[in-house]
Amino acid sequence: MDPHRTFRFRAPLLVSALLLAAPVVWAAETDLETELRLTVMIGDAETAATLLDQGVPVDAPNQFGKTALMFAVEADDLETVALLLSRGADVNARTVAGCTPLTFAAETGHIGISALLLERGANVHDRTRSGWDALMIASRHGITDMVEQLLFKGADPKAADRDGRTALMQAASKGETGVLPLLVEGGADLEARDTQGATALLIAADQGHVAVVETLAGLGAKLDAVDALGSTALILAVGHGHVPMVERLLALGADPNRQDREGTTALMEAVATDHAELIDRLIAAGARTDLKDNAGRTAADIAIQMNHRQAIARLAPETSTSP
Repeated sequence: MDPHRTFRFRAPLLVSALLLAAPVVWAAETDLETELRLTVMIGDAETAATLLDQGVPVDAPNQFGKTALMFAVEADDLETVALLLSRGADVNARTVAGCTPLTFAAETGHIGISALLLERGANVHDRTRSGWDALMIASRHGITDMVEQLLFKGADPKAADRDGRTALMQAASKGETGVLPLLVEGGADLEARDTQGATALLIAADQGHVAVVETLAGLGAKLDAVDALGSTALILAVGHGHVPMVERLLALGADPNRQDREGTTALMEAVATDHAELIDRLIAAGARTDLKDNAGRTAADIAIQMNHRQAIARLAPETSTSP
């Protein structure tokens, strides 16, 4: 027996079972609308076509505003997507959370589906409730082909979400290096800042994504940019104990003596966060031990004040005592 024929035979039974399991509170027409969405969810394009032939509205949404087309996109089902679009499905329908068929396509990463949606007039600028457009989502997932596709169709690489984060920042936060050159070539601002004043490079350094920092630096991003608190990429990396990141930033020429708004240097941060393994690296790279923060403390003073023994042994050995 043809396995596809067997699946087609069973699909309506599964839909019926799902309907029977739900509370019987819908009118007959709404039952059919629900059946259409469930049929699409299981990839039964043949039954979906039959329901549409019976007059079931193609864009009938569920309680969250999700239409059959969105379910088909989410299921990565190009055949059913094409069917629904040919029957007049709204390519720019929105859920209550602002999601569209195109943003769902960006989540699933199906280039063929996104191409079809764009061909049928999908709006590249529509945002979800969190402020994400399809380009931001595709960038977060590192889908290079889709990023290129969306940029070609006019997606805005300078657009930002509610946190002020652009597609470039989204990619940087997730360690996705492949899309970075495409975004910059497409017009992304390397020095754009989110609501915390962080650039894409600062975000990557904070997360410990060494390859992203290398790529962004190679594209021209500033190594010593500072966020709203005055922290540099080096200070952020030191604070998290990202040893490979610290070493790479220093090798790229990051200034170890930049101070944040409280006067904290990378060396002081290493002491305060008890990452003593970074002290020697920073000093070897030129970190000064005599600089003082806004409270008048040197790195050694901070070590003594916080009783961080390894830091004391490195910075003020004359004051260290045996345990």
